[in-house]
Amino acid sequence: MLGEYRITGRGAAEISASVERAVGSGELEPGQPLPPMRELAERLGVNPNTVAAAYRTLRERGVIETAGRRGSRVRAKPATTGREFIRVEVPEGVRDVSAGNPDPGLLPALGPVFAAAAEQGDREPVLYGDDPVEPDLVRRARAELDADGVPDGPVAVTSGSLDAMERVLTTHLRPGDAVAVEDPGWGSLLDLVPALGLRTVAVGVDDEGPLPDDVRRVLEGGARALVVTDRAQNPTGAAVSATRACALRSVLRDHPRTLLIEDDHGHRIVDLPLHPLAGTTHSWAFVRSAAKACGPDLRLAVLTGDAVTLDRVRGRQRLGPGWVSRITQRAVARLWADGAVDAHAVAAEYGRRRDRLLGALAERGVAAHGRSGMNVWIPVPDETGAVARLLHAGWAVAPGARFRVSAPPGIRITVSTLTEGDIGPLADAVAAAVGPGVGAGPGQLRNYV
Repeated sequence: MLGEYRITGRGAAEISASVERAVGSGELEPGQPLPPMRELAERLGVNPNTVAAAYRTLRERGVIETAGRRGSRVRAKPATTGREFIRVEVPEGVRDVSAGNPDPGLLPALGPVFAAAAEQGDREPVLYGDDPVEPDLVRRARAELDADGVPDGPVAVTSGSLDAMERVLTTHLRPGDAVAVEDPGWGSLLDLVPALGLRTVAVGVDDEGPLPDDVRRVLEGGARALVVTDRAQNPTGAAVSATRACALRSVLRDHPRTLLIEDDHGHRIVDLPLHPLAGTTHSWAFVRSAAKACGPDLRLAVLTGDAVTLDRVRGRQRLGPGWVSRITQRAVARLWADGAVDAHAVAAEYGRRRDRLLGALAERGVAAHGRSGMNVWIPVPDETGAVARLLHAGWAVAPGARFRVSAPPGIRITVSTLTEGDIGPLADAVAAAVGPGVGAGPGQLRNYV
């Protein structure tokens, strides 16, 4: 049943570790069945309850799944493998438009602000017991949140958006709880949910955000949490419109105990207005990262939410890393204070590149999506074939499998480094790779998912 691999161990922790190591190394493949608990217990010479405890640990870790009479098997996308490994190797001479990175040319210089922050640190060292958040950063973040209509609430600083989401999810949910996520959606979040022992339930998305009927269906089905990307949704570029926000608030008002998490992925790189859902439910959190506008290596996000949620997050943070470096916080505050990122200019530049590619694809009969941000999503009939043909043509794109739960195939192209001269050749290559008339028409991504 397991080929050459033999599960080992005498205790539940040893058995579960043996399985998880094999999944991580590829010796146990996604979808591969595991032995029935009694059979494995007999083979190992242990009590069946020991194997049952090991399997329970693996389910909670998101490594395996159990389907009644069909038994237990390795998850199709186990948490130990990670979607970041679903990628193409980029040979020399091939243009990489798959990574989802911002244009380095549009990022601010970090040297001066870090030097100034370090000098301040020399004068005013941050010591154990000091405030974990930089007052100037909080003041500036809170002013922007107020201007965008995000409800008042405490502010915390985390090591990026995913860190914030993990902390919020674990403050409210228990293993086995269901989390509603966008599909297609952010691959790292799709990995995180099962890694926390939670269950992923898919919600369709179109150019205006999550579909209200899908959200209503999964919440009525028992989903405990909903994660929404407000702008520059990864990978589709969706942005929640005023009309869609109104419809989603109506659904959420009927489910006030839902944990709502919003990720403003397009902060400072998108010129579309924000239409927040925050405050509609009792428990909510709203997160903004500095990564896309200021640089991924800053690893800093600002988080706000209801008082109970933020108190739990900050309490747990104190027992882990303690705080995000105040030097980094001061550097980001200086970037904001100095206007080092011209948000309107950056949004306009990404928008120009994105719109030119969308227009060129439309001229060639290929429909695609990219309402905001730096990514374009193209539905395709054959994902593997499209990726391979584009690679052969000199373009490395991101396979849609990195971003999907049950949605049909697609590919993601990051436009951040495209030049004027790239648009035509790339559009020609995509049209040749996927064929004309492919995908949903503008605004019809709902039919696709």
